Amino acid sequence: MKNRTSASATLIGTVQDVSGASVSVRLNNFQFSGLTFVDGQAYRIGQPGSFVKIPIGYTSLFGIVTQVGAGAVPEALLEKEPFGHRWLRIQLVGEGDQGGSFHRGIAQYPTIEDEVHLVSENDLAGIYGQKGKQNHLVKVGHIAGAESIDALVDINKLVTRHSAVVGTTGSGKSTTVASLLSALSNVERFPSARIVVIDLHGEYGKALGDRANIYRISPDPRNANEKPLYLPYWAMSFDELLKVTFGDISPESKARNIILEKILHYKSEALKAYPKEGASPDSLNVDTPVPFSLHELWHELYCAEFGTYYSDTNKKPEPENWAFETNPEGAALRGDAMAGIAPVFKKVKNLTGDPEKINYLPNPLNIRGQLENLGAKLRIPRFDFFLKPGPWAVDSSGKTDADLADLMEDWIGSEKPITILDLSGVPHSITNDVIGILLRIFYDGLFWARNLSQGGRERPLLLVMEEAHNYLNESNNGLASSIVQRIVKEGRKYGIGAMVVSQRPSEINPTILSQCGTFFALRLNNAADRSHVTGTLSDNLDGLTNMLSILRTGEAIIVGEAVGLPMRANIIAPPIDRRPDSLDPIVCDDLPPDISMVPGGWGIRLGRDSKSYQSLTTAWRRQNPNVGPKIREE
Repeated sequence: MKNRTSASATLIGTVQDVSGASVSVRLNNFQFSGLTFVDGQAYRIGQPGSFVKIPIGYTSLFGIVTQVGAGAVPEALLEKEPFGHRWLRIQLVGEGDQGGSFHRGIAQYPTIEDEVHLVSENDLAGIYGQKGKQNHLVKVGHIAGAESIDALVDINKLVTRHSAVVGTTGSGKSTTVASLLSALSNVERFPSARIVVIDLHGEYGKALGDRANIYRISPDPRNANEKPLYLPYWAMSFDELLKVTFGDISPESKARNIILEKILHYKSEALKAYPKEGASPDSLNVDTPVPFSLHELWHELYCAEFGTYYSDTNKKPEPENWAFETNPEGAALRGDAMAGIAPVFKKVKNLTGDPEKINYLPNPLNIRGQLENLGAKLRIPRFDFFLKPGPWAVDSSGKTDADLADLMEDWIGSEKPITILDLSGVPHSITNDVIGILLRIFYDGLFWARNLSQGGRERPLLLVMEEAHNYLNESNNGLASSIVQRIVKEGRKYGIGAMVVSQRPSEINPTILSQCGTFFALRLNNAADRSHVTGTLSDNLDGLTNMLSILRTGEAIIVGEAVGLPMRANIIAPPIDRRPDSLDPIVCDDLPPDISMVPGGWGIRLGRDSKSYQSLTTAWRRQNPNVGPKIREE
């Protein structure tokens, strides 16, 4: 086999058919081995997913090999074509000039008999952004099959044009996200980076803890980076607050309108007592993030709904005539609004001949179940993170120790580039709503501050949504899905980007996935998921996406606006102690326990120590995996 160095060394065939962006190529007879050498470098011919180029004057068209085949030839042509009719089908994806620059899309098409050439490593370097300025590029790995070429992505397009990381469980999806975020949060290159991670299972604290603030309901006191997660209820919109506190109330009901009016009244009174910068009585509405006492509102509504009063001798249903039960000391059981303790009223009494008459207060709202539900939430500590949110908790008069500006500065104004919102301790019944509220707060804050130095145009914000199929699925039109659809449609203009991470892309709302400009597609075993991703991609790359089921762990096909050409890349894996807490447990390690890098397994011998199960019970009761001794100290 000769090592050819002329221009013909890369020639592999000629164009035979053009149909839109799909081109058929007839392979030359001298390429019968499928292997050629150019300048001492070996190249495989006809590998699906590999690149070819078609020179046309001063430009070259670039395409991806999607299909390879061969056919029989008539006996009369055997002498000319002894190896049969061998062909390639390629998909055109862009064009480059002699200066080495590459552009997506094509301005002209090839014609019959145009030459088709291999793409050398030098060509690949130009295509993948190795030439010229690279300040806007970040390295995420290496090109598969060309380890000397870095896999670079354009951070400008990656952040603001949205992205998706998809892959079946065990494909390296979480590790890929951790690697991406590590590259994007390099403080030497990007000292003002702002990234928020919605972490449903508490996986990313271990991977990114050295450059992140971690907010969780039960922070680990041994970890200085962990802080309590607070979400003030008064920062929610009216619809959000109604959903997570009162629950289902018909939009047409009288109760909804009365609750709205009372919240507006409470906010107005609190604003008069404790003025807030930017809020005025004239512009105040029910959605304005102004503190008010939900506890006092609940107590007032509870009395109106459950209350009774002495109705004899024409008494009016005024508070001084309410019929409270009394304790053994004779004190009225009026309840405690701030503690969520309901008042106790006497039962209705309207017997003939009895001088004492007791009746219900007039005009009930018929929301007894909702009020009892809210009262329980006010008493249960699991809901304190938003009903009694630390410095943002509201006293009976509407006063707080901290304002919304302090909360936003904590979340996206820290010196650390990443904020991890660990929602593993949030009650499952409201997780979807909490995610939607958090995302809406970020969106509203940066939308209204779009022309300020803290806004998204000055300092874009990347929102990373892990396990997105749980709350962004098509059948769920909850708060999270609604605000994320708004973010992916409009967020680009205000510097708000989304990264959607999922192991089941087929369950993601199509509107959301279709707005993602860049895809990191790891191995996908499910045919429905592969089909969904293929149909969503902007490039017609069926041949490339057909490889999704055979990708190796940690290998991804990167397609979209953040890369010049679709690439198959090996993602750089972080060190083992900086990977997400999502690795498969080892059942049996080949190494002995004293030198193994993984804990436990079935190969170790354990003593019968009941204290270890006491730690299990403690962690379970507190719903905090960090309260007991660690499996293995770092």
